[in-house]
Amino acid sequence: MFGRDPYGERRPSEGEYRIVALVAQGLNNGDVARKIRTTRSVIKNRLRIIYDKLGVWNRVELALWYEARGNDDRASA
Repeated sequence: MFGRDPYGERRPSEGEYRIVALVAQGLNNGDVARKIRTTRSVIKNRLRIIYDKLGVWNRVELALWYEARGNDDRASA
């Protein structure tokens, strides 16, 4: 029980990770939506979930998370 996150694992799913990678490349919500064939609203909602999951507040922090952990984290998974 101790040492475990009561809210589950704080890693993005494969789909979330793809969104994170696109945001880290500097794409806006519309461009991300076109890349993964969905709507801006869906991307906006998914980003809120990703922000909460990773404990970041905005796109800049998300891109920094990706650069600091994302590449290495996904490469070893």
